[in-house]
Amino acid sequence: MFAPRQVFGTFQRRGFSASARQASKVAVLGAAGGIGQPLSLLLKLNPRVTQLALYDIRGGPGVAADISHVNTKSTVSGYDPTPSGLREALKGSELVLIPAGVPRKPGMTRDDLFNTNASIVRDLAKAAAEASPDANILIISNPVNSTVPITAEVFKAAGVYNPRRLFGVTTLDVVRASRFLSQVKNTDPANENVPVVGGHSGVTIVPLLSQSNGADLSGQTYEDYVKRVQFGGDEVVKAKDGAGSATLSMAMAGARFAESLLKASQGVKGVIEPTFVDSPLYKDQGVDYFASNVELGPNGVEKIYPVGKVTEHEQKLIDTCLVDLKKNIQKGVDFVKQNP
Repeated sequence: MFAPRQVFGTFQRRGFSASARQASKVAVLGAAGGIGQPLSLLLKLNPRVTQLALYDIRGGPGVAADISHVNTKSTVSGYDPTPSGLREALKGSELVLIPAGVPRKPGMTRDDLFNTNASIVRDLAKAAAEASPDANILIISNPVNSTVPITAEVFKAAGVYNPRRLFGVTTLDVVRASRFLSQVKNTDPANENVPVVGGHSGVTIVPLLSQSNGADLSGQTYEDYVKRVQFGGDEVVKAKDGAGSATLSMAMAGARFAESLLKASQGVKGVIEPTFVDSPLYKDQGVDYFASNVELGPNGVEKIYPVGKVTEHEQKLIDTCLVDLKKNIQKGVDFVKQNP
């Protein structure tokens, strides 16, 4: 048997701290699901988290009881699937992570999930807008390109929208980009840093190899790499044979992004992560949300970095991305208008 301290050491290369400087309540909505359970466990191992609030439509208290036995200092509470239970889970939370929803199955695109997950995210966003309007809201539920705008529209309707506090978690795209590049080049993925911009599905995911150690990839090797980063989730869906999608790697990516936000809120400077946010970069083209490197701080988004210099081929990928992304965003906005 190994101690949580030893397990936690494996995350410290990605910036997990060994000590917490202030109280931080973190809520996970959808805590009993395929992403929610490992995500909650990783958050229990994070010393920056002092209170962990777990909510789901079923199984939340059970997951909380299980995770509460892990020998780290944070307290864990599970909440009943009632409006009052959800409200209590959200109340006073600094971070609210939303992985709730149904997973993809073979043959499904993220858009196929829309009708089910859109309603789930809308309802959870309404609760958050009422009970924790000042929290950082981290959207994991797919399709992120649409569920982030859904959340924004709900918060706008409630009069509490703060674009600096809403994040679509695209960290898994960057995790995959570094891992897949390391496999091509036979290097340590910890030393590979590939900026990924755009959105969080298919062709809206644009890895910028020209800004990384992979600038020398060309031809079919390059094409295969880009496609794998864009459609890496399909590998997992197929391999799980209908039993789920990328849950464990997504949990790790969500925990990494949560840690970055907690670090930044606790005064650590220069914390930069890619994330899908309300962005000025392509608003002139009707694309109100875009993922790029973002500097985080005590107020959430501190600075949104431009895409930077790209190759002609990468620009074509971005152009293709923007066409789909605009449609995905509008789909989320229209959903809330039609289903307030």
